[in-house]
Amino acid sequence: MGVLAAALTSCGSEPDKRCVDRDSYDYLTGYKIVADKNCKSGTSSSYGKGRQAGGSSYGTGSGTGKSGRMDADWYYDADIDGRHADYGTFSRSEAVDRDGFGCSGSGGG
Repeated sequence: MGVLAAALTSCGSEPDKRCVDRDSYDYLTGYKIVADKNCKSGTSSSYGKGRQAGGSSYGTGSGTGKSGRMDADWYYDADIDGRHADYGTFSRSEAVDRDGFGCSGSGGG
């Protein structure tokens, strides 16, 4: 009974997510995690509205004005190491499907 209850409650649960700067990807560390306020709530593939604290990743921005803008988005089910996230997905539906029981597949008996 406990397994069935866990399966039913996990189906509607929100996958783990972090707000990351899509322009900050590093091969060794992954994406830089930024404040949640930089990601629009709700849909995936949203663009950030906040400013990057330490200046732009590209160009000569000083961290203020338009040059300090970032491309922030929700990153789901990632491995977290300090202030970086990797091996996740930007697709919420893919993250839900990865969680084992999921909602999109047919159940077995």
